[in-house]
Amino acid sequence: MSALGHYIEEEGIATVAISLIRPQTENTKPPRALWVPFELGRPFGPPSDPAFQKRVILAALRMLDEGGGPLRIEDFPEDDPRERPDPSWGVPIAAGPVADGSAGAVADAFETELARLAEAYDRSVTRRGRTTVGLLGLPIAAAGSYVAAWLRGNEPASPVADMSPPLALRFAIDDLKAYCLEAGLADSGRPSSRQLGDWLWNETAAGKAIFALRRANLDAADDRLKLIASNFMVPAVRALAAG
Repeated sequence: MSALGHYIEEEGIATVAISLIRPQTENTKPPRALWVPFELGRPFGPPSDPAFQKRVILAALRMLDEGGGPLRIEDFPEDDPRERPDPSWGVPIAAGPVADGSAGAVADAFETELARLAEAYDRSVTRRGRTTVGLLGLPIAAAGSYVAAWLRGNEPASPVADMSPPLALRFAIDDLKAYCLEAGLADSGRPSSRQLGDWLWNETAAGKAIFALRRANLDAADDRLKLIASNFMVPAVRALAAG
């Protein structure tokens, strides 16, 4: 969007960009940009907080009255209030044991955990009235079985017609991440995204399973699978932290 700003301004229309990645904005040099310290996908801040989102929008629009650059970036002064941890939040289930570090043991623990999360996930969907699970188009147990088969080294055929096995694996993992995170929202606490992420990636068998799949396929012979493993299974910040 920062690059598009140049073309739009050539037609006489003033622009202001919302920047989530400051180095990228500095490279594209928009006439005006408001940098916001929020996670990717939330350019106006936390969901379901219209008052906060309005403050972000007004801060951006005020830049239109103050002229442009060749490069002008202002920092939004507030952090996302949802990034503060909620001490009242508790994980939906306690972490289950993993017999050993083998792929088979992780797969077993992962499938058991999915079943244990079902009640919390159902409560979450009922309370919130929505879900983002469904990319693969299969029940979550089937998505879990497909991921577990890959983890055990079976490289199964795609369970969905006209979808390659690597793409089906990517969508299955996306559904499983959403399923676990939504289960974490089942009750009244309002955890920050970091709290939810720390629980998923550091404490659950699902997190261990996805990390294991990533490691196993970073050098896959199939370029599609290698791309998915390196870029789409684990968020970059989590992959870097894990080393």
